[in-house]
Amino acid sequence: MTQKLLVYQSLWAMERRRPDGHEWDLQEKLRMIRDAGFDGAGVRFAEHNYAAEVTQFLRDHDMTWQAQAYPQTIDDLKPILEHVVKFGADHLNVQPDVRPYTVQECLPLIAGWRELAAQAGVRMHIETHRNRMTTEMFFTLHLLDAIPDLRLTGDLSHYVVGREFWYPISPEDDAMMQRIINQCWGFHGRVASREQIQLQLSFPQHQHWVAVFMDWWRRGFVQWRKKAGPDETFTFLCELGPPEYAITGADGYELSDRWEESLWMKDQIRALWQSVLKS
Repeated sequence: MTQKLLVYQSLWAMERRRPDGHEWDLQEKLRMIRDAGFDGAGVRFAEHNYAAEVTQFLRDHDMTWQAQAYPQTIDDLKPILEHVVKFGADHLNVQPDVRPYTVQECLPLIAGWRELAAQAGVRMHIETHRNRMTTEMFFTLHLLDAIPDLRLTGDLSHYVVGREFWYPISPEDDAMMQRIINQCWGFHGRVASREQIQLQLSFPQHQHWVAVFMDWWRRGFVQWRKKAGPDETFTFLCELGPPEYAITGADGYELSDRWEESLWMKDQIRALWQSVLKS
C-alpha cells in the first residue's frame, strides 16, 4: 500500500446562483464531477435521501467522498454518524456550529464528538472556518494547546482574511499558519487575500496569493506524509464557493468561471502532490 491523494469537488461549489436562476440538477453535477476526473465529492450528510442518492452515484462509478456535518451539540452528530456507517465515507469533516467564548467550553464538545466517531469507527476532522468554533486563528491555536492530537481540515483562506495577513507573509504569521498546517489531515481549497475570501485564480493580479497557498498546501503534503501511515489518504476538496463567496459584477454574474477554475485547481494540486513524491 502507498499513501494516496484524493482530489474531491465540493457539491456546494456546484451551486451557480446566477441572476437567470439556471442551476445544474444533482445528477448533472455528479456527472460533471465524474467526467472531469475528480476522485469524488464533498457531501453534506444531514439529509438521508440526499446522501443516499449522491453516494450511490459515486459508488457506482468507483468514486469516494467525504461526509460533512455542522453539529451544535454532541447528540447532533449521532444521526450523521449513522448515515456515515450506512453509506460510508473517506472521513467525516465537522464544522462545529458553535462559538464558545473559552477553550474550556469547547473541550466537552470535541471530546464527545471524538468518542462518538471512535465508537462508530469513523475518522473525523475538525475544520478551520469562520463563524464556527475555529473561527479565529489564536483561539484555534489555544485549542491545539489543549488537544495536541486534534486532526484538522485546513481551510486556510479563513485565517488569511480573519487576521488580515499582509503580503508578503511575515515570519510570525507564517509560523502560526505552519502550526495549523502541521495538524491538517486534509485541505479545503480556495485562495484568499487579506481582504477577500475567494480570489479568481486566473487573474494576473492574484498570482502572488496563489503562490502563497500553493506553498502552504505543499508544506501540508510534506508534513502529512511523514506522520501518516503507509496506506492512508489525504483529501483535498476544491471548494470555490458560489456568490457571495464568488465576487459578482453589477449584472450579478461572476467575474470568472468557477467550474473551470476548479478543474485548474484539481490539476495543479495533483501536480503539486507528484512534485512532493519526487522530492
